[in-house]
Amino acid sequence: MKTITFNELRRIKDQLPAGSSSRIAAELGVPVEIVRNYFGGVNQSTGSGIHIEAGPDGGIVMLDDSTILEKALIILGEIQHNIATVESNV
Repeated sequence: MKTITFNELRRIKDQLPAGSSSRIAAELGVPVEIVRNYFGGVNQSTGSGIHIEAGPDGGIVMLDDSTILEKALIILGEIQHNIATVESNV
């Protein structure tokens, strides 16, 4: 189980490019609603595996499985790599 603040989880989601939820869902073979709910969607009945406790910085989120978060971080890493590659070629 991984713990992260709700606001940090939302910041990660907000940095993802359009279509990332669909990409993550396809790569993991899960419905896209599970990915959306993982990042704070409202329909928690789809089995997203997150548990939110109220508190500072949006509260604490306990993730049963961090695979979706890890996929999101990989996508963000790809973006950073592309930016670094472009900057080094300038």
